[in-house]
Amino acid sequence: MAKIPVFVLSGFLGSGKTTLLKQLLQTCEGKEVTPAVLMNEIGKTDMDGEIILEKNKQQIIEKLLDGCICCSKKSEVADSIKKLLQQEPDVIFIELTGVANPEEVVDSLTEPELIDYLYLEKVITVLDGENVLEYNSIFESVRELVQTTRRQIEVADILIVNKVDLISESQKEKVRKVIKKQNAISPVYFTSYSEVDLDLLLADVKVITNKLSLQKNRHTHSHEEHKHRHNHDHKNNRSYSRINTITLNVNQQTKPAKIEKFLKKWRPNLLRAKGYIPLKEGCYLLQHVMKRTYLEPSEHKGRNYLVMIGVDLDRDVVESEWAKLNF
Repeated sequence: MAKIPVFVLSGFLGSGKTTLLKQLLQTCEGKEVTPAVLMNEIGKTDMDGEIILEKNKQQIIEKLLDGCICCSKKSEVADSIKKLLQQEPDVIFIELTGVANPEEVVDSLTEPELIDYLYLEKVITVLDGENVLEYNSIFESVRELVQTTRRQIEVADILIVNKVDLISESQKEKVRKVIKKQNAISPVYFTSYSEVDLDLLLADVKVITNKLSLQKNRHTHSHEEHKHRHNHDHKNNRSYSRINTITLNVNQQTKPAKIEKFLKKWRPNLLRAKGYIPLKEGCYLLQHVMKRTYLEPSEHKGRNYLVMIGVDLDRDVVESEWAKLNF
């Protein structure tokens, strides 16, 4: 069963994310690829969603208003994406508010009802070339915003510096240096009106011929299927997002201390981890954020698993170390 690719569009307010999204949707139409969109607005009015629907009344779209998708609206993300999946799209675009951290959204994609149906293809961060150098001073009184804009740069797979028609060559070079200091790996494109080679961004998106059927209690791919797909991807030099998720099966009663010790091995690349694990007392939801691990009783009746979410985690090494664990 083919999984649906998800593109996350990140970047501060007014950078040009919606302009890029409109162009992506037009390109999908030309490729006869069916896109779906999840839009998040921090206010109660959905301006961007209306702009998208103006162009195409048939566009598959879900909206989360009056809150940030990575905090107050996080619990609603899974339900919104499930609605999109029922429309059988070939690709999903998630446009974040300007104050959202991309990895928080990736966390939402690993919910039990979603994890078998989609995967993160790319995080694309759009930056306002005219103002990005001023963010530190503009947001000086709100340190969280400085950290958010930095994180949006750090975890991006593709960086688009927009509005270069409004800046000088010397300012452009300063922007390039700041970006490369925070993310030396990902390609940077300088644009006006978010115009970039969209065929490059969508190169791996294909029409899904075996459309998904969201069935209750559907089990995941077997380990053998996963292993085959993983090896096949490497042979084809498949380019996945730098934010990667690794799903580990938990087939026996576990000890939280051993899992916590295991997770500590992967710092600083590990951003967070979560999953449903069997303890002597029953099933528990485990959540690991930064240096802390939290456990709470769960009514989860499906399979037990642990998902690791990180930047450039080595899947083969992680899976090998996990296999050595003796609970």
